[in-house]
Amino acid sequence: MEKNQKLRVTLLTGRTIEQGVGKERGKSSKEYLESVSVCYMDPEDLKRLGIKEKTNIMVSTDYGSVVVKALKSLRAPHPSVIFIPYGPWANVIVNPETHGIGMPSFKGIPAEVEPAPDKPVLSLEELLVEQFGKKSK
Repeated sequence: MEKNQKLRVTLLTGRTIEQGVGKERGKSSKEYLESVSVCYMDPEDLKRLGIKEKTNIMVSTDYGSVVVKALKSLRAPHPSVIFIPYGPWANVIVNPETHGIGMPSFKGIPAEVEPAPDKPVLSLEELLVEQFGKKSK
């Protein structure tokens, strides 16, 4: 695969210890931002994209796109499977349909990943304004 191409993947989302600790510090904290605006990827997939760990990437699904920071998964190998912790950044790209059960599907979502080194990971405030056109209280 040439550098800077898109990689087709399957997106999983879920809880992490870091996300839980960050949430306890407050959703406007730096710890929360750094724990949920990330995407864990198989190290070989980072190589296939031609990027290094901590490079910004764009993750896109049928429901939206979001820029997050790529991190090497410690649970590899799992080629073409990515993981984003629960949070506003993951919410941008999961299907909002709850099928009458009150929870959207957070697993097995077809997605594409591409390098986005020139695009910023938005702050929570910026993400909310971009997605909903209004500031949080």
